Amino acid sequence: MLFEDFLLDPTLLESLKAMGHNKPTTIQQQTIPLAMEQKDILARAPTGTGKTASFLLPAIQHIIDFPRRFGGQARVLVLTPTRELASQIHRYASHLATDLDLDIAIITGGVPYAPQEEALKKNVDILVATPGRLMEYLDKGQFNAEEVEVLVIDEADRMLDMGFSAVVETIAIESVGRKQTMLFSATLEGSDVGRFSHQLLKDPVKVEAEAPRSEKAKIHQWIHNADNKEHKFALLCSILKQEDVKRAIVFVKTREGVASLEGLLQAAGIPCSFMRGDMEQKQRFQALGKFIKGEVNVLLATDVAARGIDVDDITHVINFDMPRSADTYVHRIGRTGRAGAKGTAISLVEAHDIRVVGKIERYTDQPLKRRFIKDLRPKNKEAKPPGKNKVKPGSKTYSKKNKKKK
Repeated sequence: MLFEDFLLDPTLLESLKAMGHNKPTTIQQQTIPLAMEQKDILARAPTGTGKTASFLLPAIQHIIDFPRRFGGQARVLVLTPTRELASQIHRYASHLATDLDLDIAIITGGVPYAPQEEALKKNVDILVATPGRLMEYLDKGQFNAEEVEVLVIDEADRMLDMGFSAVVETIAIESVGRKQTMLFSATLEGSDVGRFSHQLLKDPVKVEAEAPRSEKAKIHQWIHNADNKEHKFALLCSILKQEDVKRAIVFVKTREGVASLEGLLQAAGIPCSFMRGDMEQKQRFQALGKFIKGEVNVLLATDVAARGIDVDDITHVINFDMPRSADTYVHRIGRTGRAGAKGTAISLVEAHDIRVVGKIERYTDQPLKRRFIKDLRPKNKEAKPPGKNKVKPGSKTYSKKNKKKK
């Protein structure tokens, strides 16, 4: 299948060629034809599968097919959980619409209000926004959602994690002229996403795209057992100094942990930048910019700070601290192995992490290989996952259980 098969405007096809997109990905093949028919869509689309084009191409085509006579506020509204992701979608939309006379705006928190307020006074065809800041303008009467025809909710599972469900529902209710809603999520498991989609979508077509081998993230995953923090840091330094580590994200559990690890790595002669949830937007962009430009090849981040990071060519994801849940692990490692490229995910595991290792192996339905680094082998055996306490014969609990059986 080719992009020409979707009957897209020639200008869009030219933009796709200029961007190097010659063939639609699996999620695009499944979603675009349905979206062009203005059907509501509920899609599971893992990171790196090309989902942004899945909603932007049909949305822009809709604007081309049905031009409005007078200027006004947003006809297409894309809601996304983070500033970084909003910036990436805005940039992608601008590239697609290079030769089209469209006004594309972005509204996010962490930046001055004045330029955004000025943008909302002008014509807007496509608006990419984070829910919190947009809700402020809705409350002030500076944004009117009545002209929204196509509503896109991207990264819905992250949206829920960040507590935006009520805000998104309010914005959706205010979009009284809505003709189509598309909801994309990396995972559809769990009642929260199901309830969320049920309230926002009308008779949706469900799309679950399993990418073929050519698109699947070829992520090699393994763990190194660590005796303690010092041993774990030595393992990290050894890994980061390997030649094949071209660009790595290192995940740390807390903001304090990020600051501590950054200092230790700098002292060990390993340059790095870091992102924490409490950083100002300017600092975040500076840290991410150094990483993208290659000024440093290591980025330290907490899960909150890393939301929305979409950087190509990440060769390694390293879990210095293990995540609290299996789905967070999947989100983390999805930042490597993008668009069919090979990637590596390495986890540094202390004894107390064994429980979550088991959860991850069950969730992903694959074992995590154990590997060793010469001269850094652990001195202790791998801890056993905690099991249920067995009731010993002769104890009070044992007697009570036997009475019940009788």
